[in-house]
Amino acid sequence: MSVLSTLRHPIVAAPMAGGPSTLALVAAVSAAGGLGFLAAGMIDTGRLVADVAQVRARTDSSFGVNVFLPSAGPVDQAAIEAYAERLAPQADRQGVRLGEPVGGDDAYPEKLAALLADPVPVVSFVFGLPDRAAVAALRERGTEVWATVTRPDAATAAVELGVDAVVVQGTEAGGHRGGVPDDDDYALLPLLRLAAARCARPLVAAGGIADGPGVAAVLTAGAAAAQLGTAFLRCPEAGSSPLHRAAVASADPTALTRAFTGKRARGVANDFLRRHDAAAPVGYPQVLHLTRPLLAAARRDGDASVANLWAGQAHPLAREMPAADLLAELSADARAALEGAVRRSTHWG
Repeated sequence: MSVLSTLRHPIVAAPMAGGPSTLALVAAVSAAGGLGFLAAGMIDTGRLVADVAQVRARTDSSFGVNVFLPSAGPVDQAAIEAYAERLAPQADRQGVRLGEPVGGDDAYPEKLAALLADPVPVVSFVFGLPDRAAVAALRERGTEVWATVTRPDAATAAVELGVDAVVVQGTEAGGHRGGVPDDDDYALLPLLRLAAARCARPLVAAGGIADGPGVAAVLTAGAAAAQLGTAFLRCPEAGSSPLHRAAVASADPTALTRAFTGKRARGVANDFLRRHDAAAPVGYPQVLHLTRPLLAAARRDGDASVANLWAGQAHPLAREMPAADLLAELSADARAALEGAVRRSTHWG
């Protein structure tokens, strides 16, 4: 029996690295009948092992772990250095030094080994597709493997690798693009329908879903579940900063940019994004390490003009309430939306 088939609510809490996906949020979502996800990105392996143990201590329900795959391909070092020169005055104004623009694999081999040694119900991947050996090894240990895609051909490739489910992420989604390359522009609905036509696997729809009717829409379009991230950012269990919560609660527009991390990501548009987006090079995690001191100082100082404020396009719909209550309301509202659609459709005949 798949994990998705055991959920009381067809809702997955998206893994949000960098702080928002706390142990409390993961456990609350899973215990309430959804599926919570730990974010393994940007933490060390020891922290991941400890987080898994603590979630198990908080709930007997299924949960997942999301893993960043290492970035592939060369990086234009000259472009990174030019970007550092461009950001130097900003660092001076904030009283910090820019970080070292180093590469790295986010300890992927070590994290994979830890998840093989102590299996969890679900492991999902972003920033590309895992190799066939990793998929097989995880599945042999009873772990479901989910792959995140942002284009139809990647959905087909994921199925050929033997994954258990495919997360289809539309361009409306907040935070980083989950696929490679990250320059696609597929909106969720066409991507979901194109993937459904190609894939004999359960699909999890992600991107711009923040209320019950949005959940109903993707279920009608072929998804087995909806993955929501921004919708949970205002929950008390989330680790969102006050700055981030205020941005999500606003009606400000969002934009895709490489300015903060070198990888395309959607956030609430601010001065830093507008000023540096066109000049930002491709280069993750190099640009992320470069800008980290700037972003940390901005959060410390409450400076919304500089901080990265990840959010999906539907962020004004996010509500401030406990995660379990939000899950129940989303599910009830989705059911009402589906019933309303059936009633309205009777007028066509």
